[in-house]
Amino acid sequence: MKLFLILASLLLACGQRADDPIMISTQPPSSPAQTYSFLSLGDSYTIGESASEYERWSVQLADMLRRDSVSIANPDIIARTGWTTAELQAAIKASGNQKTYDLVSLLIGVNNQYRGQSTDRYRTEFRELLQTSIRFAGGRPNRVFVLSIPDWGQSPFAKNRDARQIATEIDAFNAIAQDECRKATVAFVNITPITRKAAGDATQFASDGLHYSGRQMQQWAEAALPVAGKLLAQ
Repeated sequence: MKLFLILASLLLACGQRADDPIMISTQPPSSPAQTYSFLSLGDSYTIGESASEYERWSVQLADMLRRDSVSIANPDIIARTGWTTAELQAAIKASGNQKTYDLVSLLIGVNNQYRGQSTDRYRTEFRELLQTSIRFAGGRPNRVFVLSIPDWGQSPFAKNRDARQIATEIDAFNAIAQDECRKATVAFVNITPITRKAAGDATQFASDGLHYSGRQMQQWAEAALPVAGKLLAQ
């Protein structure tokens, strides 16, 4: 299947080109059974900035599901490093994607926090993205799940920053996301504690010192696996 992806510069970085679209095509192992479709929405954490294509958490999740005898394609991805909720929503509209998917994931908000945008704005825009995600899932909230925002304050990149303040702000944004998921009856997977345990372990981070390695993202996929499996069984 085709995976459409816009690759860009490092999260929060500037001065590098971030507008060159690249089309990547990947093919999961073929299966005679019905193959579920999967859409993954987000930012640099969704595209796995500075990691390989096959280390992305959503690609690892699809592989885990296949090992559990669930026939699912590798995800279509709409994501770009640096995107906020508003930028993701605008990109979705610009993509013209009218497909319906069997499974949809959403992970967004770190750039809202980093840029100092208000939690009220995040709530409004995140709620809109949830509804967009549900529409992509054919109006089925029970086929959508959200991953919490990782705590980048524990990364090597943030060593000279106020980790406690970053954590407080990340928690506030995640509380909003979880509350909106509850209202929309959408599953919420809290991976933030996993990212905090990565502090001090260089193997959990990509070479840029900010984003995460395939080893860390594997843990996100493992956390999402039982949730995704349950949603697809409904």
